[in-house]
Amino acid sequence: MQWIKQALSPLIGSEAERFARTFLEQQGLTFVMQNYRCRTGEIDLIMLDNDELVFVEVKFRSKSQHGSAIEFFHASKKRKFESAVMHYMQEKGFNPSVIPHRIDLIGIEGNGQQPHNINWLKSV
Repeated sequence: MQWIKQALSPLIGSEAERFARTFLEQQGLTFVMQNYRCRTGEIDLIMLDNDELVFVEVKFRSKSQHGSAIEFFHASKKRKFESAVMHYMQEKGFNPSVIPHRIDLIGIEGNGQQPHNINWLKSV
């Protein structure tokens, strides 16, 4: 049974990312890119909020008995995420001290079709 659970995990994660993207677009953000990967990590969503780039980490948990979704964005994960952001900025030729940007966190709890709770933390 373990292999079935592992096989379904990416599907559930991509559903959560699609849900987060739709949620953010409803809040007025514009989609730029999804699943940017580099040697230091991955960025789930890149959005634009007016003239500010928003790098979004999406965390999903079907049950909160082991902690909320946003609690899984711990210090080492944040460092890897920040490194991926800097890699993206460098690859695109963006100067991080000039280009406005921030890191947001979307925590989704519930199943992919019926999320029970959405937490949006800006500038984490």
